[in-house]
Amino acid sequence: MSELALSVTGLSKSFNIDHRRNGLPRYRTLHDDLLALPRRLLTTFSRNGRSTSEIFWALRDVSFEVKRGEVIGIIGANGAGKSTLLKILNRITEPTTGGADVYGRVGALLEVGTGFHPELTGRENIFLNGAILGMSRAEIRQKFDEIIAFAEIEKFLDTPVKRYSSGMYVRLAFAVAAHLEPEILLIDEVLAVGDAQFQKKSLAKMEEVAAKDGRTVIFVSHSMSTISRLCPRVIWLRGGQVAADGTANDVIQQYSDIASVDQPRVSWPEGISNAGITEIKLMSVGLLDKNCRQTADFDYSEPLSFELTYTVFDPIPFCRIGFMLHALDGSPVFEIYDIDEDTNGGRREPGSYVIRCEVPGDLLKPGRYSLSLNAGMPGIKNLVRLDGVLQFSVHDHALPGAAMNLPRLGVIRPKTRWFRKAL
Repeated sequence: MSELALSVTGLSKSFNIDHRRNGLPRYRTLHDDLLALPRRLLTTFSRNGRSTSEIFWALRDVSFEVKRGEVIGIIGANGAGKSTLLKILNRITEPTTGGADVYGRVGALLEVGTGFHPELTGRENIFLNGAILGMSRAEIRQKFDEIIAFAEIEKFLDTPVKRYSSGMYVRLAFAVAAHLEPEILLIDEVLAVGDAQFQKKSLAKMEEVAAKDGRTVIFVSHSMSTISRLCPRVIWLRGGQVAADGTANDVIQQYSDIASVDQPRVSWPEGISNAGITEIKLMSVGLLDKNCRQTADFDYSEPLSFELTYTVFDPIPFCRIGFMLHALDGSPVFEIYDIDEDTNGGRREPGSYVIRCEVPGDLLKPGRYSLSLNAGMPGIKNLVRLDGVLQFSVHDHALPGAAMNLPRLGVIRPKTRWFRKAL
């Protein structure tokens, strides 16, 4: 049997992107198209037949090999090609050029909705997935009780999965992928849809699958602390290409040194949320100094602010939106939510909003930090989670001498008052 689980050679994937024309909405009725036809024909003639679309390369000449039993982390910024790569490995999407040879049965947890038939019940989908993996009905039955216990959806086992919440869906999808013993397990960051307790249980299961069962795992995540915990080897995708491939510590350090440097704001024109989420989308996040100017470089003694814009499409009875701050070594600094000062009890009505949170000066130890975002309904489902979306630096320009610059333990350095008297 081959020692390889995956062999990716010269893999590229392109998409044709049609631009919006004349301010027309992306989705139109036949009536809209007929009314707009004369204007579109006139525009076409005025452009002498020039195309209003372009080619976008999600992946370019990606090559790597994965041995059996390896646990590989895939990291990179949003749009780097991580999810596209996993879809190609799972035979959901065909590459434009190059190829990927897969040696073994593949189980995947990608976007919510991938791999299950919405009209079938949870029970039926478990047997369907097992059959797709080439397992007999007897083999699936042996694992059936473990899957149900792990997913914690026993009451809804005979309900069509189209009626599941995204949290229930992902619990069942992960339980199936982890327990039906595929030789290669592909996991995208869809786990963020689950609640915190289920995420913790899932990560423990992934460690067990990798360490005890010796299965190959490809894990995509924005969480550097999770990647470093699970994956001895990491591949960094940047602009659809392999920027680095090596040990977790080396690659994460390279990524941390470059990613989001001097980028005080990130925007998503179409909005961003977890797969399958329609209630809310985040639109932009930024870093502001004491004068509300955008910057990624702050003075230790001065306050700094995190600003987030978002749009709510459907009423949400309770939702908390917040920021999580980590030092670049993965150490958590704090986690804060807007409901701490929310007079509406966390209820969100449709509309567009901006929130800003000010962090006092004289608190964060000089160094570099990573900012993450989270919007969710605790105990029900996570709506949006973006790890390490921005990075920034804190400097203390007022330090009087070299002795003050000696390394200090901890992730904060609050300004304190000292009193001294002779006895």
